[in-house]
Amino acid sequence: MKKLLLTLAVLLFSGSLYAAVDLNSASVEELQAVKGIGASKAEAIIQHRKQHGPFKSVDELDQVKGFGKKSVERLRSELTVGKPDKK
Repeated sequence: MKKLLLTLAVLLFSGSLYAAVDLNSASVEELQAVKGIGASKAEAIIQHRKQHGPFKSVDELDQVKGFGKKSVERLRSELTVGKPDKK
C-alpha cells in the first residue's frame, strides 16, 4: 500500500502521467516509481551519477550495478537523459 501511495504521489508531482524519468535529475523516489527499479537500484543510479557525472544516454545505465543490456532495453521507454545543469 505504501509503495502504491508513493507511486501516485510521484506521478502527481511529475507533471505528467506519461513523462519519462530523467536519469540525471530524478530523485530516489522518482526512480523507484519506474517499474523494475527498486530501492537498491535507484540508489545505485544516484551513486553512479555522483561518482561519474551525468549520464550521456540511457545506454550508460548498463554501467550501473544491477543493470544489464536487457534491463536497459526493457526500461528505455520509461527513462530519458536531460541536459545536466551548468553550475
